[in-house]
Amino acid sequence: MPNITYISHTGASRTVDVLQGDSIMEGAVQNNVDGIVGACGGNLQCATCHVYVDAACLPTLDPMDPDEDSMLESAAAPRQMNSRLSCQIRVRPEHDGCTVRTPESQ
Repeated sequence: MPNITYISHTGASRTVDVLQGDSIMEGAVQNNVDGIVGACGGNLQCATCHVYVDAACLPTLDPMDPDEDSMLESAAAPRQMNSRLSCQIRVRPEHDGCTVRTPESQ
C-alpha cells in the first residue's frame, strides 16, 4: 500500500498508508488528517482539498483536468505552480513516498 505524507501549514507531519485507487483526499479523510476538508466528497465542486504537491512527486501525476484547473482558481489559499486538488489524485504504486502540504486555509 503506498504511503503519503501530509504536512500541515504548521509543519506537523503525518504519513499514512493509502489504498491504491483511493484519492489522496480520501486517504486524509479516512485517517483524520488535519488540513484537508473535502466538503464535496471528492466531486470536484469545492476546492477544500487543495494541496501543494512536493516537486519530486509532480512527474508521477496525471495532467490536470480543465475542471480541476478552473476549481483551483476559487481555492481559499493562494494557488502555486504545484497546487492540485487532492480529490483528483488517485493513488498508484509510483506515488509511494509522495508528500503533500496543506495550505493555511481551505
